[in-house]
Amino acid sequence: MPGAIYAEGLVKTFGDVKALDGVDLEVPEGTVLGLLGPNGAGKTTTVRCLTTLLRPDRGRAVVAGIDVLKHPDAVRRSIGLSGQFAAVDEYLTGRENLQMVGQLYQMRARAAKARADELLEQFNLADAADRTAKTYSGGMRRRLDLAAALVVSPPVMFMDEPTTGLDPRNRQQLWEVIKQLVSGGTTLLLTTQYLEEADHLAHDIAVVDHGKVIAQGTSDQLKARTGGERVEVVVHEREHIAAASALLDKYSLRGLGKGDTTVEDHMRKITTPVSGGAKLLAEIIRELDADGIEIDDIGLRRPTLDDVFLSLTGHVAEAGYEDAGADGARDTTGQSRGDRPGKESAK
Repeated sequence: MPGAIYAEGLVKTFGDVKALDGVDLEVPEGTVLGLLGPNGAGKTTTVRCLTTLLRPDRGRAVVAGIDVLKHPDAVRRSIGLSGQFAAVDEYLTGRENLQMVGQLYQMRARAAKARADELLEQFNLADAADRTAKTYSGGMRRRLDLAAALVVSPPVMFMDEPTTGLDPRNRQQLWEVIKQLVSGGTTLLLTTQYLEEADHLAHDIAVVDHGKVIAQGTSDQLKARTGGERVEVVVHEREHIAAASALLDKYSLRGLGKGDTTVEDHMRKITTPVSGGAKLLAEIIRELDADGIEIDDIGLRRPTLDDVFLSLTGHVAEAGYEDAGADGARDTTGQSRGDRPGKESAK
C-alpha cells in the first residue's frame, strides 16, 4: 500500500518550462516530509498537483488512499492546505472566518461554531475572535489560516512555506502546533525555505531541484553525504592562512561530495571535512602550535542542512517565493482563493 501521500513520475510543463520532471514521493502515515529546494525547483507545483489545484501532464498521485486524478473532489474532502500567504477574509472576524470554512465543508452551524471556538483557543486567538482579520498581525493571520485548514481535522495536511515572513517567536509557536498535529496522527507534507525548520520538524527530507527529487532521507542521512564532521579554524594572521590550509588538508576526507579544504579569506577561516572527533581536534591544535600558527578560534561541528543544500544543488538555499504560478494554492476547500490571472507558470 502506498503511503498517505504518494506520487510517481509527476510531470508538469508550462510552455517551454518543465516545472516537474518526474517527481516521486512517498510519505508514510503520521509522518512529516520536508520538501526542500531552491527557488523555482518545483516544490509549490508539486503541492498544487497533489492537492488537485493543478492537473499533472503525466504521472500518478494518491492522497489519503484516493487517486488524485480520478477522484479530486474526494481528495479535497480529505486534506487541509495552508499556502504561502494567509488566505483569510479580511472583513470577517476570526470566528466568522472559521465558521465560514466549516459551512463550506457542509458542517451544521452549531458544529461549525463549536469547532471555531475550539480552534481559536488552540491557536491563542480567542481574545481576538471577534475582531476583523484585517486588524490581525502577520503572525495572527498565519495562525488563523492554519486553523482554517484544520476545521475538519483532515488526515493529510499540506503546508507550503507556512512560516515565511513570521518572526522567530511566531515561527516557534507554529512549530509547536505542527508537532501536536503530527503526534495526533496527521500526515504532513511541508515545503519550507528555512532549513532549520525541516531539520526540526521533518522525519524525512526530499531535496528537489529542476523539477526532480535529487536526494531523500533523514536529516542525519543527508548530512552524512556531505562528509560527516568538519574542523573550522580561524587563524590570527592572514599570512598564516596558506600554511594552516595545507596542514588541515592532510586531515581532509576526500571524495565525499563536499570537496576538501575550503578557505574564506576575508574571515581568515579554513574548513575541512574530517573523521576522528575530539581526539583529532586535539592533534590538529598541537600541530598548529608546533608550526607557530596562532589561532583565534577552532571548533568541530557537524554539517548543517545548508551544507547539504550546497553539496547537492551547487548553491545555497534562497529566500523568497518559488513558483509564481502557485500564489493562489492556499484554500482549504481545494479552490484557489486569490489566484491572479496570467500567473500559471512555474519558474
